[in-house]
Amino acid sequence: MSQVSAPLVKQLREQTGAGMMDCKKALIETGADIEQAIDWLRKKGLSAAAKKSTRVASEGLVALALENNVGALVEVNAETDFVARNTEFQNFAVQTAKVALIDGAQVEKLSVAPYPGTEHSVADELIDMVGRIGENMVVRRCSMLGVDRGVVAGYLHNAVTPNAGKIGVLVGLESVGDEESLKKFGHKLAMHICAARPVSVDKDSVDPALIEREKAVLREQAQGAGKSSEIVEKMVEGRLNKFFKEVILQEQIYVIDGESVVKTVISSFEKELGTSVKISGFVRFELGEGVEKKDEDFAAEVAAQIKP
Repeated sequence: MSQVSAPLVKQLREQTGAGMMDCKKALIETGADIEQAIDWLRKKGLSAAAKKSTRVASEGLVALALENNVGALVEVNAETDFVARNTEFQNFAVQTAKVALIDGAQVEKLSVAPYPGTEHSVADELIDMVGRIGENMVVRRCSMLGVDRGVVAGYLHNAVTPNAGKIGVLVGLESVGDEESLKKFGHKLAMHICAARPVSVDKDSVDPALIEREKAVLREQAQGAGKSSEIVEKMVEGRLNKFFKEVILQEQIYVIDGESVVKTVISSFEKELGTSVKISGFVRFELGEGVEKKDEDFAAEVAAQIKP
């Protein structure tokens, strides 16, 4: 068998969407003739990954990884929940989250990082898996969170396997306090974040664009009541304060007891711990949020498939 160059393998992979090893084999079998290699892949049914890439992938898993004072979340999407229950897909999501502990700042960087136990990248492993399983899949997003001193705690909701589920949360606690106590408290706080969906830790860290958008909506609502401009602005300010209590972590009602304000809960924990605790940040991934799901007409799909 003749040897083929890496650039030629890359070119064939880009043209067909087939897995790297399949492309290499096709080129070897066809004497490095790229056109014949394309036909070889088509005959073997191995060039289907490129066609699958146009199909909507809104199911899948959110995977979580924690190590020392760093945490990572990765969302890996597939077309159906059936694939999310596939052990190969689950393992890919969990392993990719572990890679994200080092290379999880951006999807682009994560995609080219080495995949554990192989000589190829995360992106190559995903393409190979698309070919084997037969659905479009994508690493949609990833995030890392770390602290200089303290812990990063996590929580998974609706876990289908250890370290992978439907909603994942990371929360960073900066503190010199007891690590185990911080982990336990952080886990409860992550559960709260999962349920309450805050947008920021405190008022100062709220996106100004979000505040302006909310003000515009509230102002239009208030003006509809026929009030003077001065009264309208007071109404907007009052309603904006209510909005902050709903979306700012420190101002929310703690879902664990349903009564206390989160900042009060943190203050009480600091007294127990004997030192200060700062919430440095949090990340919340919910599977499929923001993905436009295609409406499927199953009957029409079946009818189309049986037409001659």
